[in-house]
Amino acid sequence: MRRVFTALAALSVTAALIPSTAAAQYGGQQRPTQQQQPAEANARPTRIAPLSRRANAGPCPYVKVLYDAARYVELADFTRPSVAGIGFTGEIEGVSADCVYREADPIRLDFNVLFNLGKGPQASGDARTYRYWVAVTERNSAVLAKEYFDLPVNFEGQTTASVQQAQSIVIPRADATTAGSNFEVLIGFEVTPEMAEFNRSGSRFRVTAGQTQPNP
Repeated sequence: MRRVFTALAALSVTAALIPSTAAAQYGGQQRPTQQQQPAEANARPTRIAPLSRRANAGPCPYVKVLYDAARYVELADFTRPSVAGIGFTGEIEGVSADCVYREADPIRLDFNVLFNLGKGPQASGDARTYRYWVAVTERNSAVLAKEYFDLPVNFEGQTTASVQQAQSIVIPRADATTAGSNFEVLIGFEVTPEMAEFNRSGSRFRVTAGQTQPNP
């Protein structure tokens, strides 16, 4: 299902976040490509590989992870955070992106996102559906479009997992003079106000927090 968003008229830029028709569909919503594998507690996750660069009519939109929503930490008590009170956790480890557009064509932006997820002492069950969003903004300004995506994860008896998702979005342009540099694409977890404040304060628990480490 396509969702069309009207952009601000200030730059005569129209923007929409449209799932690529090449992506698989389910239940009327986009199902991103996904690769999942367990991650060892003490291993540093593999960095996401860059996408191939392509020649364009102009620069690509700048893609980055929003700091306040870069981590997902469930806590039993945010006023007294402790390792014993941690539920499910998550962190956006990295993003690689590339785009293509010609003349007055819309911008097709392809990007890969690497997530590291974890289970703390308060996590219930072996599966969790995280939720994250992708927003297109006028560079350093207003949000023009925003789309939410589900991230279902099955830990399969492990305490951590790494998931890589590939996404494609289409950003319409007002005309051929509208360059990709007019746009900024932000990515983040859907978090509660308490989670956002916890992230904003600089506090953090890694995805392995609260997990029993094997004896050497």
